[in-house]
Formats: sequence, C-alpha cells, structure tokens
Amino acid sequence: MNVIHSYLETQASQCFTILYERYAGKIYSKCISMLRDEALAQDATQEIFTKIFLNLAKFSGKSRFSTWIYSITYNYCIDYIRRTKKKKDIFTDDIEKAPDVIDDVPDEELLELEVEQLKKVLSELPPDDTAILLMKYQDGMSIKEISETLEKTESAVKMRIKRAKEKAKMLKSELFSAMP
Repeated sequence: MNVIHSYLETQASQCFTILYERYAGKIYSKCISMLRDEALAQDATQEIFTKIFLNLAKFSGKSRFSTWIYSITYNYCIDYIRRTKKKKDIFTDDIEKAPDVIDDVPDEELLELEVEQLKKVLSELPPDDTAILLMKYQDGMSIKEISETLEKTESAVKMRIKRAKEKAKMLKSELFSAMP
C-alpha cells in the first residue's frame, strides 16, 4: 500500500514500476488461463496496466490491492471473450435473488480429475464457468473475495460455482466415460 500512496503523491515512475514488477506475472498468468493465447495475454496485460495506471487514484482501499487488480483483470478478460466470441451472458438477475445453495457436487469430484482431464474439461466449459472455478480452486479465493471481485452477492457466487461444478461433472462424464 505504501507504493500506491507514494505513486499517487509523487507520480514517480519508479513507484509504478515496482507495482508492475510485483503484479505483471500474476496478471499475465490469469490472462493466459482465461484467454488461452500467449500473444493475447501479453496484450491484455499491457491493457490492464494501462487501466490500472489511469484508475489508480480511484483505488479506495476497501479491498486488498491484489483483489482490485484481480477484478480489473477478470473483467477485462471476460469482456474481451464476450466481445470476440459474441457470447451471451448465461447468468441473469434471477441468480442475484437466489436463496443460499446446497452444493450437490462435492469438491472431490473436481479435485479427483487427472490434470489432462481437468485441462480438457476446463477448456470445454464456458469462460465464465472456467474463471469462477479457477478463482475458487486455483487461486484459493473465498466466496466473499469472489463476490467482491465479481461485484455479485455471495449467494449468486455460490450458485455460479454450483452450476459450473455441475457442468464440469457432466462434461467429465461425457468426455471420459468408458465406451462399451
């Protein structure tokens, strides 16, 4: 947080360079996992840092700085995917009003997948589903952190995770069930 305040007060480029060095790798990794293309991920990382640079004064400190950056990264990648693939958002406002969810798919279902199977299942899922599962299981984010990042209620996040896990389970059985 010190570096952020120093940058905002002095506009010293070395402060922003420190932020870049600290977060560029994490942003690039998230971009590559969502966009699945190295060149796109590199371009996205630069675009995201431009957004961070232009909006740094808007960082309020209500959440961790890394959560704020993650939110910008996630939203940039999802917007890019939606623009380029013209995908329709499958989540409606009804999810926001949904009651708490009982998760029917145990975490073990996903965690027991072999690495190659998991990569295949994640590549077949819609980008929104892949992203939310990666936030939960790869990045270890809590429901609260995910809800802050996505600007959704915790109930909506639980519902999205539940639905994504159900889709992953169905895909796993479709892709890897033993053929008679």
